[in-house]
Amino acid sequence: MTPTRPAPSRRALLLAAAVLALPRAARAGPPPAPARIVSLGGAVTEILYALGARDRIVAVDTTSLYPAEALRLKPNVGYLRALSAEGIVSTRPDLVIAAEGAGPPDVLALVREAGVPVAPVRDPPTREGVLDKIAAVGRLAGLDAEARTLAASVEAGFTALAAERSRIARPIGVLVVLSLQNGRVMVGGRNSTADGMLALAGARNAAAAVEGFKPLTDEAIVAAAPDAVVVMRTEQGSATPEAVFAQPGLGRTPAAARRALVAMDGLSLLGFGPRTPEAARELMRALYPDPPRE
Repeated sequence: MTPTRPAPSRRALLLAAAVLALPRAARAGPPPAPARIVSLGGAVTEILYALGARDRIVAVDTTSLYPAEALRLKPNVGYLRALSAEGIVSTRPDLVIAAEGAGPPDVLALVREAGVPVAPVRDPPTREGVLDKIAAVGRLAGLDAEARTLAASVEAGFTALAAERSRIARPIGVLVVLSLQNGRVMVGGRNSTADGMLALAGARNAAAAVEGFKPLTDEAIVAAAPDAVVVMRTEQGSATPEAVFAQPGLGRTPAAARRALVAMDGLSLLGFGPRTPEAARELMRALYPDPPRE
């Protein structure tokens, strides 16, 4: 007896109807390259722009902050981790390129049920991860040659960064603070993008005792004893040393005694896209204004 397949949900059928409303020519087999791309993830969008595919992007998510025109001119389908299937399908894409962590998973499953391919892109916060991401996005967009050119330029940046990093004799401990709200200090621990960026910049992660992005207690911050603190710079500006080191835990660290505070753009710092070598160099030079030599 042939097993019965579960019937698709009403929501999936409605989404599929939106795709079926496209002209038959647009559905008659896969095109040589996708003409209508939904880009999910700041680094994915940045790579597509760098490859010259801006006119093929039909929607982005709220993390697509660079270049600024992406979020200003393209339809916005919401936050990377809180997406809407209807919002994505309504833009009539023929491909969704999604950074790791995009979702929720059931939303992307509904998009696939509606007949729209969803291509996930891995996002390890390393030099190799950035180069692989460029190659993957280029392949998905049908822009392999452009991706090879971009990757070569980015790889040269990483090579120059490594040469400069090799002059650091003793890495200092650094705490990357994502937010300071209601007395809670959210930091980037091991295996986070913050951890990956600190490694590229020749620094030691003072929050390596915790995994991922976590709030730290005042006692844990004091025990971490960071020599410097990195905070996010936003359109509204960035936290001042007075505000940061007024926090009870942070105020009792070597960083507070040195007034060692670095403010950086969040996407360039943690996005791991084409600008990562430049961001790591900017951070390294801020942390080591006069790099010690062996």
